[in-house]
Amino acid sequence: MMKKLFNYLLFYCILIPLSLLPLWFLYILSSITAFLLHYIIKYRLDVVKKNIEKSFPEKNEDEQKDIINKFYKHLADVFLEGFKMLSISRKNVLKRYKCNNPEILDTYFKKGQSVLLLSSHYNNWEYMVLSLGMQFQFQGIGVGKRMTNNTFEKLMHRRRTRYGTKVCYNDNVKEVFQENEKTKTPSAYMLLSDQSPNDTYKCYWTNLLNQDTPVIFGGEYFAKKFNYPVFYYKVNKEKRGYYSFDIIPLSLTPMEEGYAEITQKYVSLLEETIKENPVFWLWSHKRWKHKRPEKIYQDTIHK
Repeated sequence: MMKKLFNYLLFYCILIPLSLLPLWFLYILSSITAFLLHYIIKYRLDVVKKNIEKSFPEKNEDEQKDIINKFYKHLADVFLEGFKMLSISRKNVLKRYKCNNPEILDTYFKKGQSVLLLSSHYNNWEYMVLSLGMQFQFQGIGVGKRMTNNTFEKLMHRRRTRYGTKVCYNDNVKEVFQENEKTKTPSAYMLLSDQSPNDTYKCYWTNLLNQDTPVIFGGEYFAKKFNYPVFYYKVNKEKRGYYSFDIIPLSLTPMEEGYAEITQKYVSLLEETIKENPVFWLWSHKRWKHKRPEKIYQDTIHK
């Protein structure tokens, strides 16, 4: 009970008031936070260094240090922008987070056809989820993992869904897909598909940034199960606090694709995106913590 009360006090007495501060002031705090994370706390610095060294062996030490330094500045920005997300207005979200080609999905909405959007932890993913219900005519649905803190999960869920986006989780995502199929609700499902999978025996293994990498297979599974066209959701940072994104076709006829072809196309575009500007990916994530098992059940994934 006391822990729950503490969480509510932290959320409503500290985080919400902090989110009401102007962004210019939050960015001052961000610069301080970046210094603390990088040089004082050294937040996952060993993980960041190792990931970048293995991903870019062709870069010299100074180039790798430059990526690391800029990454922590960007991470702090995303962190403070995450606070702002708690109270930011609908108008301000759409001003700061714009789609370059929304018309690419219009045809599917008019047909009542749902679509899959595969994205990643590149640039600001909180704005991505918050704005999903406003960017398109579809019902926007974000798919993610639950937070371990149940109280914070409920509080964050309310904030993320206040502008129309629905959020579902790994433990109920199948039911959400099936229900929307029954009700014929055209939906745009957003999956952050660059996360490390829980089950390394039932996933797709491939090469990403010179490393043997397990990849979540959920996007391809749902695309083929429901015959949903698949698009890559690429986020660009225009300047501090402003983002745009492009919708890029991955597979318009998923039933005609061979095993893991959609997933591999996603991985290839993800790698291309990261190489364009590596600063903006989440390098502190332990993406390569798993080793390939001797036996992989790839042929029976999700059957």
